[in-house]
Amino acid sequence: MIPNFNGTLDVFTYLGGGSLPTDILLLKELSKQINECSYFEIGTWRGESVINVASTAKECFTLNLSKQEMLQLELSERYADLHSFFSKKTKNITQLYGNSLDYDFSALNKKFDLIFIDGNHTYKYIKNDTEKVFKHLTHENSIVVWHDYTYNPETIRPEVLSAILDGIPTKLKDNLYHVSNTMCAIYTNKKLKTSLFEYPITPTKNFRTSIKITNILK
Repeated sequence: MIPNFNGTLDVFTYLGGGSLPTDILLLKELSKQINECSYFEIGTWRGESVINVASTAKECFTLNLSKQEMLQLELSERYADLHSFFSKKTKNITQLYGNSLDYDFSALNKKFDLIFIDGNHTYKYIKNDTEKVFKHLTHENSIVVWHDYTYNPETIRPEVLSAILDGIPTKLKDNLYHVSNTMCAIYTNKKLKTSLFEYPITPTKNFRTSIKITNILK
């Protein structure tokens, strides 16, 4: 799908709870392939994924619990305040607040080209988010990416995969793929070249990685 997987992430912290560099670069490279890409994300955390996509997409929307909702769940104020750390001041990012279980996606009255599902990773939420995304937010050529459907790029999380399979329309299941060297599953209406997913994986590609601190945040 991305034969020349080659790009730069301008924001990446190597801190816990986030994505792999290959996960975020996948999103960024996908958005680059779509003219005036409209992007939607469930689950913001520090905003690393959406801030990178915002550099190549026309517009980005993210949905996350509000600070009040997080505090009601007895999450710390520090944890709540760190959400959208990188993305909250970016002009082409619209931050939406709510719980995806009862959020009215239809009220957006909008379809998206690229959608990233990365909120609560329990079966109930993944199934709910998948059903609602395909019902309200996708068009014929939309691409949907699920994060953390694996524990690592070689080990699938059965409850997440089960929720994806139970949430996606039956007729679309043949267009689900595991993206190698990432923790992502993907839906696309394009037929992709595939190989059998076997553990342990024999490497078929190598990545050149260069790490440089670009900004000291205080």
